[in-house]
Amino acid sequence: MVNVTFWGVRGSTPCCSDANRRYGGNTACVTLEAPGLDPVIFDLGTGLRYFGESREGEEEPFRGLALVTHLHWDHVQGLPFFVPIHQAGSSLEVHGRSNGLSLHDAFATFMQPPFFPVGPADLAGDIVFCDFPPGEMSWGRARIVAADVPHTGPTNGYRVEVDGFVVVYVSDHQQPADPGAPVPPEVLDLCRDADLLIHDAQYEPHEFAVKAEWGHCTVDYAVRVASEAGARRLVLFHHDPAHSDETMDRLVSEARATAEGSSVVEVIGAAEGLTISLSSALV
Repeated sequence: MVNVTFWGVRGSTPCCSDANRRYGGNTACVTLEAPGLDPVIFDLGTGLRYFGESREGEEEPFRGLALVTHLHWDHVQGLPFFVPIHQAGSSLEVHGRSNGLSLHDAFATFMQPPFFPVGPADLAGDIVFCDFPPGEMSWGRARIVAADVPHTGPTNGYRVEVDGFVVVYVSDHQQPADPGAPVPPEVLDLCRDADLLIHDAQYEPHEFAVKAEWGHCTVDYAVRVASEAGARRLVLFHHDPAHSDETMDRLVSEARATAEGSSVVEVIGAAEGLTISLSSALV
């Protein structure tokens, strides 16, 4: 069984409030766990703190892999608040891309005074930063593919293949301004036949009209990517900070209607605390 859990689902900025209590207001962090496999963490947003809290009481030191899509604040600011990495003997491999700096130097730059009181080297656990341009790697028995995704700077999307399942994470994806433009082939290849596709769905059409170059896409475009790639389950992700629970309910309902007749047989709105268990084929 492969379990995918959502700890932070928002884009841009944390925005916890009564209006979005059901879906949550923490920024991007998702985990993939399977028996005998050290956890895989997608992005290190503020939701990472809650993943750390969920592991309180575990006796063994933490060991995990973090796949960071890019270095915008909403995807990295949770690292120093991850309790397990404050414990001696714990280890975290962080893989991703930067722009002009190594991943190590980038984290060391924004995690230092006066921007933050401590740096990565000051944490008790062992953190190793690895530059991961588009390509492949292994993590235990899992095969991991990184591919370039259009955004506002160097950005990875990730495909994890483990135990016969495919989970794809595309948190930030710039939709073409031309509605007739094709989906980038590298994105379609990454998402091909995914059992679970977690995809940027930040905007409604009227919002995209005034933010067309902000690096994100509409809910309809997320459905289009999933359908053209042959994905089976689509999780709408990277919710706009202004979208309340009621707005999200409507967007999920509309996306389900749009997906009817396509390869996508289930559309889900990412919510903090949700775990999706992949244990059999979806028919």
